[in-house]
Amino acid sequence: MISYLKAVGIRAQLRPLERAAFFAQWREKKLRNIVQGASGAFGNAATRIEAFVAAGGAYVYGSYADIDGLFGEQAIEMDRKKREATLHRLQQLIHEKAMVAPIWELAFINGHGPRLAESGLMLIPMHAYSSPYEDVRLKGK
Repeated sequence: MISYLKAVGIRAQLRPLERAAFFAQWREKKLRNIVQGASGAFGNAATRIEAFVAAGGAYVYGSYADIDGLFGEQAIEMDRKKREATLHRLQQLIHEKAMVAPIWELAFINGHGPRLAESGLMLIPMHAYSSPYEDVRLKGK
């Protein structure tokens, strides 16, 4: 990533940190400039937005008033459909404002579909990926 940034004229330097130091500095808002972070946090859209997007979240460096307002609305909404619509609008605003920059996409081979004899997904409980590629079997003809 550093090489790509340097190729377009952005000066950047890699500063490796131990895991505990990184998360402590991230939580205390001491990291500046470019920060690459990834999350495997559990939860639904609302809990993730609370931690990573809405003002006051543990990993939020800045926020937008309209997004904070919508987040507050959905938090008190009792109707499931209205809450879902509000969350979709929140996600759309986050996308439109480019609040996150996905620069890393994990690509794992997952087996699922009508041509498979058995889908490898969820064969291992609480494991999001399919079984090893070598174990994926197609239906016989």
